[in-house]
Amino acid sequence: MSQNIAVSDGVVKDILRAGGPTKVQALETITVHCTGSLAGNPPKKFWSTKDPGQQPFTFQVGAGKVIKGWDEGCLSMCKGEIALLKIRSDKGYGANGFPAWGITPNANLEFEIEIL
Repeated sequence: MSQNIAVSDGVVKDILRAGGPTKVQALETITVHCTGSLAGNPPKKFWSTKDPGQQPFTFQVGAGKVIKGWDEGCLSMCKGEIALLKIRSDKGYGANGFPAWGITPNANLEFEIEIL
């Protein structure tokens, strides 16, 4: 049973698996498994830490080291939680997109994130 939660203007979270009692804190270094897709029906995957040769991704949350939608979404999560973050383009890669990954300008994104 998933919950649909508005994290901020432009970021919506569906909880796929509830986490533990420990909430992620601003400026904490976290490690995640993540699968990123272009929003659509069906979504089009562009990257996953679960693909062969890939590793979980570690970053400092809330420090602007990742797209704004990741910072906002991950700060709403608890350790062990798996959630689908639906991120509007302005909280993602915006008007520039990210051509190296096939992310077109103004693309809305979906990321399944597991806080490890």
